[in-house]
Amino acid sequence: MSEVKFEIQEELGTLSESAKGWTKEVNLISWNGAAPKYDIRDWAPNEKMGKGITLTAEEAEALYKILAKIVEE
Repeated sequence: MSEVKFEIQEELGTLSESAKGWTKEVNLISWNGAAPKYDIRDWAPNEKMGKGITLTAEEAEALYKILAKIVEE
């Protein structure tokens, strides 16, 4: 299995932190040299990562609209 390469283009924010130091973060990340995407996932203090989700700008905007509806209720 080939190594996954990534570059965090912009750190957008931290959603939470576990007792073990893992943080759930929202970042703009380029995976394997591709165009950057919005990314939500857990990160360990040593940059080990958990499973996450990546979103295009269009998907992030759709998620924003859905979350805005939830907050309004």
